Amino acid sequence: MSTTARGRASTRRRRAPARGPSKGALAAKVRRRRLLIGALVGVVVVAVGIWQLGFFDDTIREVTLPLRHEDIIRQQAADKDVEAELIAAVIYAESGFVDQTSHAGARGLMQVTPETANGIEQRSGGTTFDPETDLSDPQINIQYGTYYLDELLVKYGGNEVAALAAYNAGPGNVDDWGGAELEAEDIEFAETREYVEKVLTKRDEYRKNYADELGL
Repeated sequence: MSTTARGRASTRRRRAPARGPSKGALAAKVRRRRLLIGALVGVVVVAVGIWQLGFFDDTIREVTLPLRHEDIIRQQAADKDVEAELIAAVIYAESGFVDQTSHAGARGLMQVTPETANGIEQRSGGTTFDPETDLSDPQINIQYGTYYLDELLVKYGGNEVAALAAYNAGPGNVDDWGGAELEAEDIEFAETREYVEKVLTKRDEYRKNYADELGL
């Protein structure tokens, strides 16, 4: 082969295209890309999970421990010097925050009877109360229910068990069971005893879960 021919062959060899990355390098690159994508997906999943957890916590709380008309509850609690969380718990036990009328004729959120409401109207100096319509008004119902609850707390010296039992079963029964000295185990009606225990349990739950809303 001539010198010129060898030179041309050498030149062709030098100009041959460089080989691409090896299979190992490509595999490593793919693995890194997959890891990066997996990490990003994980971050998104965690973020969505945290958001959903908060969302579902609020939803569950709304279903299992509803709260409505907290502005009225706060106002009446301050006006009557009754715990806002106790008012909320009574409303929960009486109506579940749903306006309704019982088979006994008790009405509204705090299940106030027209007879009790008329008595409160007279004792508080009111003259315009209409039991046929006013007890469906959340403002009036919570106002009258809290007024009555406050009267019972005063009557029984701040004994919440006695006051709640009287709210449910009437003062006459509570007086027979021990009055201001009444304890839960002394309540003779199983329904009233369960009612008192339920209100006191929910009172603690409202205090824990709705401190800001109830102004605690």
